[in-house]
Amino acid sequence: MDKKTVIIAGGGTGGHIYPGIAIARALQEKDPDLEIHFVGTPAGLENKIVPKEGFPLHLMTIGKLNTGGGLIGKIKTLFGIPKAMIQSAALLMELKPEAVLGVGGYASGPFVLMASLLGFRAAIWEPNAKPGLTNRWLSRFVRRSFVVFEDAVRELKSKKIVSVGLPVRAEVEQVKDRAADGADFHVLIFGGSQGARSINHAVRDLLKLDPEWRQDIRFVHQTGTADYKSISEAYQGISGVNAFEFLHDMDQRYLWADMVICRSGASTVAELAAVRRPAILIPLPSAADDHQRKNAESLVQRDAALMVPQSELTPERLKEEILKLKNDSQRRLTMRENLRNFHKPKAAHKIADLILSPGDV
Repeated sequence: MDKKTVIIAGGGTGGHIYPGIAIARALQEKDPDLEIHFVGTPAGLENKIVPKEGFPLHLMTIGKLNTGGGLIGKIKTLFGIPKAMIQSAALLMELKPEAVLGVGGYASGPFVLMASLLGFRAAIWEPNAKPGLTNRWLSRFVRRSFVVFEDAVRELKSKKIVSVGLPVRAEVEQVKDRAADGADFHVLIFGGSQGARSINHAVRDLLKLDPEWRQDIRFVHQTGTADYKSISEAYQGISGVNAFEFLHDMDQRYLWADMVICRSGASTVAELAAVRRPAILIPLPSAADDHQRKNAESLVQRDAALMVPQSELTPERLKEEILKLKNDSQRRLTMRENLRNFHKPKAAHKIADLILSPGDV
């Protein structure tokens, strides 16, 4: 092919996909003629997001190896790896990319490994303090690893490791302060790109409490696919709340919000810091190496967020924490200022510069 191409591999959840999209856009800003292709799996959220963003998406079949699925699922994944490697090799030889970047997720492993074995410039991006199994393994084969937390350096084996911020989509990074309308207080709720049942149920039960306390509060609740029908039905007849299966316009939702209730994955924390929105963080207790709690504690210790462990998540506790922030504008202002320390602007552009540098990754 005559056109220069970069391939971004990985996905599964928004935490992998959205940083990849941010990097893709930064690459195109640097070189408008550059073609960006994504590689994912048929089951990943990339199937909903990447085409909407206008990038070509190539799918390969690869399952979970280190989490879930049981023994049978792991065996199927092992037998599927040779097929995924062959698919990867075919796509690499067709597109002949300038560089390949793995952003985590099931498709990242075989594709980035094959790219490295075939001599293409390959790198990985790791957003967490404790790198995932795939990236720990891939780091032995790629030329460079990009990390967000310095703690990740000791876990990776690449010859070149560079610390960068967590890429945030340009439209999110540009969100400004909400213009106060002197009326309602706005609460944005989401549990990650796929939703979170514990948060969904706690918020559902919260909104069934005596409505007197929330007369001037409006809620937007992103539920994810699994709970959307039941939650939207539960909200019928309840004023001031809107349920959505998925939110494609997060920049506008952040702009609307006075505060956020959410998980504390690395990408979510990065976006909260970019838009400087006070939040009640509810870490996912099953997250690998308890990294979501560590992320949340880092913000709480610097008075940049509140945290409610999932084991303590009740409608009454949630009501208490919401009112704590709603009724203390000075506390919200302090949190907003402290969130500045967690945002590194233009992280995607820094990665793009390194990917496009001749002789580098």
